[in-house]
Amino acid sequence: MNSPEPARAGISIIGAGPGGLTCARILQQRGIAVTVYDRDPSPDARNQGGTLDLHADNGQIALREAGLLDEFFQLARPEGQEMRQMDPTGQITFHKVPETDELFKPEIDRGQLRSLLLDSLHPGTVHWGRALDTISGPTDGPRQLRFADGTTIETDLVIGADGAFSRVRPAVSPAVPQYTGVSFLEAWFSDVDNRHPDIAELVGWGSAHAADGKRGLFAQRNSGDHIRVYIIQRVPVDWISASGLTTNDTHGIRTVLCDEYAHWSPRMRQMITENDGPYVDRPLFALPVPHTWEHNPTVTLLGDAAHLMPPLGVGVNLAMLDASELALALANAATVDDAIRTYEKTMLLRSTETAKVFEHGAEHLLFTDVPDFDSDSDTPPQGPGSQ
Repeated sequence: MNSPEPARAGISIIGAGPGGLTCARILQQRGIAVTVYDRDPSPDARNQGGTLDLHADNGQIALREAGLLDEFFQLARPEGQEMRQMDPTGQITFHKVPETDELFKPEIDRGQLRSLLLDSLHPGTVHWGRALDTISGPTDGPRQLRFADGTTIETDLVIGADGAFSRVRPAVSPAVPQYTGVSFLEAWFSDVDNRHPDIAELVGWGSAHAADGKRGLFAQRNSGDHIRVYIIQRVPVDWISASGLTTNDTHGIRTVLCDEYAHWSPRMRQMITENDGPYVDRPLFALPVPHTWEHNPTVTLLGDAAHLMPPLGVGVNLAMLDASELALALANAATVDDAIRTYEKTMLLRSTETAKVFEHGAEHLLFTDVPDFDSDSDTPPQGPGSQ
């Protein structure tokens, strides 16, 4: 089969996260039809996670191509660029306060970004409740997508934007994410200025990090007077069940954490003991480095599906840049095959170079120096991406 012209092709994106939605928006802006499939039953089926920063040299570039940069700045929080580094006593050892007009990487809640992208799409673009089961059909197309609800569709291009544990990835690569040895435990705090004023003062308007070499805390101010704290430990992936606990046993987990953080100051330990509701287990996974694959004329990947890394300043930003470059390649190429080749030539080189830098980056989350967090990767803190 000859590869079709993108404007005449059936294009299917699996995953309605920031990467998949950005790709769909830019394609529609260029007059190319696209359909997005997501496993969630509705856009409000689950919490979309915490805050993330969009960088001027990647995430904001994608939003500019999508025609949404002005709307982003109306929602973003430049004050969220504040960063504090503390020791286990709560003493501040480093403090960065952004300039009044600094817009290099302002924060935005993940849910707000997703709503911005969803609202920009043509009605009916996203098909909810469609969890991908299998991809079949000849490599040169057309491909058949079978979903868990038994429905099937035929398509000329499958774009895997479905996160860490992608169901599209096996069509091009046998690679699977491996546990890094470092895990997050997420804790939520609401109405912080009234109910948790000491924690609000510790964290400030942006983020705060502390570590002792073996364990750490990373806290982030979200919009709506919320703070999320990530309790960082080097532990087995099954450490909760190995302790005879479940994620619903908040009291039992707190007891374990209090022992682990016993030498930290009482003020710092508030961030692991006064959370509103249960903890959320977020073990960190990463794909092998390098992660590449043989060219396939009908399937490609973007974001964490292509290059899952620890959350150190690259996740969503690279996913959105991938999405932008793929969409523009499709808008400018003679065939879908040509577009994929153009896109992957740049994306695979960039992701390999970046992944090498962050290959053991999860360990940096436990260091006492200042980490460069990407707070909204499709990896934790949010966890495995939506499909």
